[in-house]
Amino acid sequence: MQTFFERASDATFIFAAGQLVVKNQVARQLLTDLQLDPAYLEQVVTTAVAQHESELESCTDCTILAKMFNHIIPLSLTSTAGEHFAYALTYQVLDAKERVYAVELKSQATLARADQLARHRQLTRYVSRAHEEERKKIAQDLHDSVAQGLYSAQMGIRRIKETPTDPDQVAALADLVETQLDDTLSEVKGMALDIRPAVLDSFGLVAAIKALTKRLEENSGVGFAVIARLGKVTLSDDVKSVLYRITQEAINNALRHADPLEITVILVAHEQFVSLEVIDDGTGFDLNRPGEYNGHSMGLMNMNDRVKALNGSFEISSVKGEGTTVTVHFPLPSHR
Repeated sequence: MQTFFERASDATFIFAAGQLVVKNQVARQLLTDLQLDPAYLEQVVTTAVAQHESELESCTDCTILAKMFNHIIPLSLTSTAGEHFAYALTYQVLDAKERVYAVELKSQATLARADQLARHRQLTRYVSRAHEEERKKIAQDLHDSVAQGLYSAQMGIRRIKETPTDPDQVAALADLVETQLDDTLSEVKGMALDIRPAVLDSFGLVAAIKALTKRLEENSGVGFAVIARLGKVTLSDDVKSVLYRITQEAINNALRHADPLEITVILVAHEQFVSLEVIDDGTGFDLNRPGEYNGHSMGLMNMNDRVKALNGSFEISSVKGEGTTVTVHFPLPSHR
């Protein structure tokens, strides 16, 4: 226990009756580096304890407050060189009668770094799940569409081999096989467009969105309008990919769930940010109703994580009977 206490990553102090009685290695180093008076920490804790007890006395229903064992106080300390450091002081009352307190000082920078690492791990898990879901979807499409199409073509070729003496029948079967292969080729091209449209890399984001809406308009019969005002702004490949994916996901969600007559995509570069809006006039849904939001927009909620990872903002607004709007903002470089 003594070894664990000494090697703890946070500065830990034990006070009894106003005196510092125990401190670990990090605490000793902190006292030296900041020329910190332990009496100051004890005074901070004593004041906080008195305030806590006062809150208990004046509170009519303090069950939760009375059971709180850990209390956190933001604390700013200054080194002898004038550098400012932010800490979170955490204390526990070990013995109120004898005034025994355990105090920990946690660096806010360390806490922020830990939070950043946690978010990074969360994003990594999300990306892994997203990749796995995409692989499953591709595998299912390959099995249900491409493999079945090729199997049908294969059966047609076998029938051609079995009827070599009837030229008319052979020609008819050959036409069927050719049609089946054409359909399969179209499905493969469609899958490739869904995975990564070549036009996005060759001609840019606006051209890719226009190609997407044109294809979906022909397939669905829904009217599309694309309004793009990007000017000479330069977007990173990551931002362009996310903006395209969100446009694609928002449109697909609307087509699947909202029965819209028209969908409008607005992409505009402002002074300090670029904005994307995907607006449909469909049935809409209740954002506050449990289950309905996730049922309509799980893919978009996953996109929310990717937007935040690129320092963007993400918002969905929807009203029953009035449609849905998906809005994304990404900051632009100040030197634009």
